[in-house]
Amino acid sequence: MPPKKEVKQEKILLGRPGNSLKSGIVGLANVGKSTFFQALTKCSLGNPANFPYATIDPEEARVIVPDERFDWLVEQYKPKSVVPANLTVYDIAGLTRGASTGAGLGNAFLSHIRAVDAVFQVVRCFDDAEIIHVEGDVDPIRDLEIISEELRIKDIEFVEKALENLVKQTRRGGQSLEMKKLKEEQATVEKILAMLKDGKDVRKGDWQPKEVEVINPLFLLSAKPVVFLVNLSEKDYIRQKNKHLPKIAEWVKEHATGDPIIPISVCFEERLTRFETEAEAQEECKKIGTKSALPKIVTTMRKALNLGSFFTTGTDEVRQWTLRNGTKAPQAAGVIHGDFEKTFIQVVVYNYSVLKEEGDEAGVKAKGKVLTKGKDYVVEDGDIVLIKAGAAKA
Repeated sequence: MPPKKEVKQEKILLGRPGNSLKSGIVGLANVGKSTFFQALTKCSLGNPANFPYATIDPEEARVIVPDERFDWLVEQYKPKSVVPANLTVYDIAGLTRGASTGAGLGNAFLSHIRAVDAVFQVVRCFDDAEIIHVEGDVDPIRDLEIISEELRIKDIEFVEKALENLVKQTRRGGQSLEMKKLKEEQATVEKILAMLKDGKDVRKGDWQPKEVEVINPLFLLSAKPVVFLVNLSEKDYIRQKNKHLPKIAEWVKEHATGDPIIPISVCFEERLTRFETEAEAQEECKKIGTKSALPKIVTTMRKALNLGSFFTTGTDEVRQWTLRNGTKAPQAAGVIHGDFEKTFIQVVVYNYSVLKEEGDEAGVKAKGKVLTKGKDYVVEDGDIVLIKAGAAKA
């Protein structure tokens, strides 16, 4: 008898299972966060002041997700209306050493970080005498350590409170199913606390589905996906060299294995936004032999959040919808309209790659590649769908 095929266990994702997830830009004061936000969103927050707490309320913006598939579909259908996917980004004010105990504007900032689903962590690697560093000098490893420690200290505080509440309840004893569940929760919370006290981030743990159910409602800061943005001078960015880069790569490998690191020059990105047209900005990139890092940053964050896209197409509208990878068809229908999830009947579907290969819808139909699927169908990234649903009950 042949050996059983080993089933690859998918890693259970931490975080909210939603489709409209938010990212926050985090870092110490004066590392280039607000200027990065301005460049990313091309909207002005006013001049980011050279002052540690220039951004007190998190500023929110929606950034268009660059996607060649969407551009191709728009070109193909020439619709009256186009709606690309977007990513919601918040500019969160700078952390300082001691933020976990309320230093600077610590508590407010940490609650803003709690409210987002993933983090862009900006690390400063450029020297500029005019932009003061809150710690006195440029040392990215020290900065990484400060942020990592501040977030972990705050998490320990949250987890200790949760544990205290659980201990009060389990102390009563008993053999009921509810008590058994509480004891399991307590064991998980103790495991989380031990990990944090050992200097490790929760997102790097190997968690079982039941443990994830306990972790998610805690909204832990160190459970969120992180994309590290290394802010270089324009000169270093063009040549893709900086004395700090190898040390940062080593630190991330040791403390945050697998988290993406993207070099960026925030001052260069900000300079590109001053050109009147996109074509002029592209011409400048060509002239100096580099390109903007922003498209890669947006798509990398979407990947970190495990988000994908499906499309609805036609001559009236081409629209790119966002959903968590692994979502089934009725829930995907619910992204379009809440009633569609409840009254879902079936989905007519083919993937963008099939349409591109065959050239048009007629070609896809002729080859018999249009599929009709039911409620168990898992929507794939790049699917083009037509949802069939019943009439909603009044």
